Order: sequence, then C-alpha cells, then structure tokens
Amino acid sequence: MSPGWGYAQQVTTSPERRRTDPKAARTTGPGHPARRDRHGRGLRGRLVPATVPLARTKAEIFDDLVLDTVESLERRYAKELAGVEFAVEDVPPELNVYDSDVLEDGEVPLARLLPGRPGRHELPPRIVLYRRPLEFRAMDREDLADLVHDVIIEQVANLLGVDPDELA
Repeated sequence: MSPGWGYAQQVTTSPERRRTDPKAARTTGPGHPARRDRHGRGLRGRLVPATVPLARTKAEIFDDLVLDTVESLERRYAKELAGVEFAVEDVPPELNVYDSDVLEDGEVPLARLLPGRPGRHELPPRIVLYRRPLEFRAMDREDLADLVHDVIIEQVANLLGVDPDELA
C-alpha cells in the first residue's frame, strides 16, 4: 500500500471488487439501472394496484383531508376565501420564537397563518399546515381528519376575524 492511497481507493480499482460491489456495478456497463436491491434487481412494478387505498402515501392522504375541508369551506365562504392559499409542509421551520400567527400545541407548531401583503408585490394570505406534527397527534385516520378540520377552521377564523364556532 503506497502512502497517500486509502484502502477504499485501492479496493474500488480492483476488477474483482467491481463485480461484487453493487455500488461499483451501477456505473460499469451501459443500460444498467441506477437503483438496485441487494440481488442486483430493481423494483419490477407496482406492489399494489393504484385503485387500492394502500397505494396512497401518507402525504397524499393528508393532502386529501386538507382539500376536503378547504372545499367545504370554499362552498360556503367563496367570496371571503377567494385569494387565500392553502399549503402543506412536512415539518415547521426551525425558529427560536414563533409569532402569534402560529397555532401551537405546547411548543410544536401545527399551522401558520401568513397574512397577505398589499402593495407592489402583493402576496395573498396563506395558511400552512404542518403534516408531521398533526399526524403525530392523531390516533387514526378519522382523528387526523377531525384535527385537520379543526386546525383549518381555527386559522380561517383567525384570518377572517370571526369566532371559529361560526365557521364550523
């Protein structure tokens, strides 16, 4: 072993190592897929049909819950919610102190209301829900649906300046 050469560099240059190392095999021949399992085969197809509920990810299910609540609110309050944007983020940003526009459970943010800014670069009001903290607090899908509904109602009521009981 010569000085300056690390063990990994020496091993990866060996042809025998390339044959047995799946990472080295990724770059060695044309037409090889970039992702493989430990047997050298990649995922062959869908594990479940697209029509089965199991095919939906947690994020997609959460987005559907948000859309259901927002659509029901927009049917009743179309004029008031015309320019409001709704967004979902996985986790809240790392901030030391949260403003009053953040709905918290303990010290963990669940949602945030970003009021619109009129002016030259007009920004519409935006309600952001944080998926992971909400999912963590729910026992099952029905509980999550109720929690998402309550959080959206709370934020919309805050935006419109009304009591949440009036919107529910």
